[in-house]
Amino acid sequence: MSNYLPVIGITMGDAAGVGPEIVVKSLTHESVYRQCRPLVIGDAARLEQANRIVGGSTKVRRIAKPSDAHYERGTIDCIDLALIPADLPFGVLSALAGDAAYQYIARAVELAKADEIDAICTAPLNKEALHAGGHKYPGHTEMLAHLTGIEEVSMMLVAPKLRVIHVTTHIGIIDAIRKIEPGLVQRTLERGHATLVKAGIANPRIAVCGINPHAGENGLFGYGEEEEKIVPAVQVLRERGWDIEGPLPADTLFFRAGRGDFDLVVAMYHDQGHGPVKVLGLEAGVNVTVGLDVIRTSVDHGTAFDIAGKGIADERSLLEALRQGAELATRRA
Repeated sequence: MSNYLPVIGITMGDAAGVGPEIVVKSLTHESVYRQCRPLVIGDAARLEQANRIVGGSTKVRRIAKPSDAHYERGTIDCIDLALIPADLPFGVLSALAGDAAYQYIARAVELAKADEIDAICTAPLNKEALHAGGHKYPGHTEMLAHLTGIEEVSMMLVAPKLRVIHVTTHIGIIDAIRKIEPGLVQRTLERGHATLVKAGIANPRIAVCGINPHAGENGLFGYGEEEEKIVPAVQVLRERGWDIEGPLPADTLFFRAGRGDFDLVVAMYHDQGHGPVKVLGLEAGVNVTVGLDVIRTSVDHGTAFDIAGKGIADERSLLEALRQGAELATRRA
């Protein structure tokens, strides 16, 4: 990493969840300020409330634009949208908090488009609250694609020993199988390959999951989905000289990936990729949206309403998301 410290816009997430707490906790770590210049986009009063809950001594400084920030440890610079009432309870689904979570993201995208921040790092939102607030997106990934005007992006989960990019994400399994086709598989592979090359891996080793058990086992399971939907894309990219294996049975593939055989796994649907990453620990995983014009990383856990407001939420996933966002932004710069 060079001496440049990128400005990372941290969206506060759902104010009724653990987002405010993990943001406050993360910004007490000296390591964050060695990696980036953190700027929160959210609600200052809610951050102050979260700071009291976690027993912190950090101050919150309200600012109007990134150029007003001081980026000093001990004070959180916050672009304050002031959308959350003081009596909003923690741990309770709220349409108001869902709408606010959307507004934080929208402001962050505006700042990124104006080159006022170098990357976006998102605390968790709640999809049901988001929908109740009038924003009908399956999640952050799809919302960011819409706000940035990008037709198609991919979700990549990154853990210490595993990277997984998804061909499909927040749709049902039957719809996912219908949606998978060679063009989509190829574009997903291309996005993943490009991201790893930018991260310094010159010739990534990529493994592609099958759809069916045992990757169909030569027609024994399924109806030829692997041959129809996956194999043509793999063949095209192998002809470019890329190091790709698959389609392979997902069960043994993830074991091999975990021991270091591959730099990237391509999962066909949501749970196929999310399960192995989350087994490694929610505090270790980071979500990277691949294909956007702006760098975006996120925690790989939800709003945790069951523990929100108790001061016990673990900030390690947000710390890792900030680290990776800073590294990607610095490489791009």
